[in-house]
Amino acid sequence: MTEEFLHYIWKFKLFDIDSRLISGEDIQIIESGTHNFDSGPDFLNSRIKIGDTIWAGNVEIHIRSSDWFTHRHQDDEAYDNVILHVVYVDDKPVKRKNGEFIPTLELNGKFEDALYNRYQYFLSSRQWIPCEKFIQRAGRFIINNQLDRLLVERLEDKSTVIRERLQFNGNNWEQTFYEFLARNFGFKVNAVPFEMTAKSLTLTYLGKHKNNLLQIEAMLFGQAGFLEEDDGDEYYMKLRKEYLFLKKKFGLIPIDRHLWRFMRMRPSNFPTIRLSQFANLIHQSSHLFSKLLETEKFPDLIPLFDVSVSTYWETHYSFGQESVKRSKNLGKTAVHLIMINTVVPFLFIYGRVKSEQKYIDRALIFLDQLPGENNAIIRHWEELGMSTRTAYSTQALLQLKNIYCNRKRCLQCSIGNELLKETIG
Repeated sequence: MTEEFLHYIWKFKLFDIDSRLISGEDIQIIESGTHNFDSGPDFLNSRIKIGDTIWAGNVEIHIRSSDWFTHRHQDDEAYDNVILHVVYVDDKPVKRKNGEFIPTLELNGKFEDALYNRYQYFLSSRQWIPCEKFIQRAGRFIINNQLDRLLVERLEDKSTVIRERLQFNGNNWEQTFYEFLARNFGFKVNAVPFEMTAKSLTLTYLGKHKNNLLQIEAMLFGQAGFLEEDDGDEYYMKLRKEYLFLKKKFGLIPIDRHLWRFMRMRPSNFPTIRLSQFANLIHQSSHLFSKLLETEKFPDLIPLFDVSVSTYWETHYSFGQESVKRSKNLGKTAVHLIMINTVVPFLFIYGRVKSEQKYIDRALIFLDQLPGENNAIIRHWEELGMSTRTAYSTQALLQLKNIYCNRKRCLQCSIGNELLKETIG
């Protein structure tokens, strides 16, 4: 038995509600209350009727009533106003500080064994998700409703990190957006060194030289640690000369070159190529975040990120190693991932911070207009019959898999709740 399961059956009243307290008094559950995930009693603002008296207050739930003392609630004034103690097994009476017994409801034998067996089935499941064989039984309404909530939850989770960095940057939205945009230019493999490079080189410094692409590349490649060697081809030496001047001018300290990863990557995704594309984005745009806020239609976003590399990188993937000339634009898939992981979360959090619903709505609309991601998790969801056509769906499905299914939080998932009420054959 787990407290989580007891919370679940209390919250949804999945036990014999025609019950009696340990004292023998009749009890009626009027409102289970609000589930409290912070410190203090488990359910707040509950309403119950004991005998002829209606009580309003908090409810605490334990496997054994003696857990009250194990958790030292007797020393915490927050628990002195508990109106009901719900337990699986009553093994010890509990009193308030004034000596009054706290009413106790024992749930052992008051719910269907089949319900607990289904719960145990999910907990012990070794399938890709606990309810893999049954998820479609939940019905489209339940599934879609859960995914809608999970999408907002995912955006809220991303917003937490953005809020923290925004505060560190003195509420400078352009600088904060620039840092997160840089991180996502590195995608998963080089996200950290890209972010470190951006944090070591403020947007203000780049802005002072934004009309000179050579100087922008010099600062980015220099801060990324790629210009530490004394010798190289003509373009490398030009960059190095510019960087050494700007490094002294701004007091810059580069990151370690060895943080960057090239192994098992397509050359078009090399960090050198991404850095050149990022330099071109800085070069061709001013106040990019402000432009995003002004852009109301999704198709109008794409041109803002239509960037390529400088001339040198059309015939190179690494310094000093010439290759066949190729156009190296930031691809459509890469642009879509930047929209999903940077643009949409920033629109969402901006709407939250400024209390402007139009930006929140726009973020959700953009996700519904973006194609869904294509990765191992999403392909598996597709095999289970889930819609993966738009990023709106795939972002919610990623949240469902990573935050709920992997942790077997079936009791906090409305899909799991629905399936627990069904007969599993």
